[in-house]
Amino acid sequence: MTLYYKPRFLRVFHKLDPQLRTLSKERIVQFQKDPFTAKLDTHRLHGKLKNQWSFSIDSRYRVLFEFLNKKKDEVVFLDIGNHSLYR
Repeated sequence: MTLYYKPRFLRVFHKLDPQLRTLSKERIVQFQKDPFTAKLDTHRLHGKLKNQWSFSIDSRYRVLFEFLNKKKDEVVFLDIGNHSLYR
């Protein structure tokens, strides 16, 4: 799987506290192995974000992303944060 990162994702990621950044890296590795593992709770979003997906870092933080093709082997990470990123 090929991952791309939007500048906003990288900016917010680098501002996370070190423990959350470490956990995020672990979840991203899991996502690359299997984006639909139950541990990540990967799901498609609705409404104005209907083309985007999300997976969980922990009970509070999420990664917002899009699949770039039908094979789902290219992904762009758009943002990372709590539920306010859905607004």
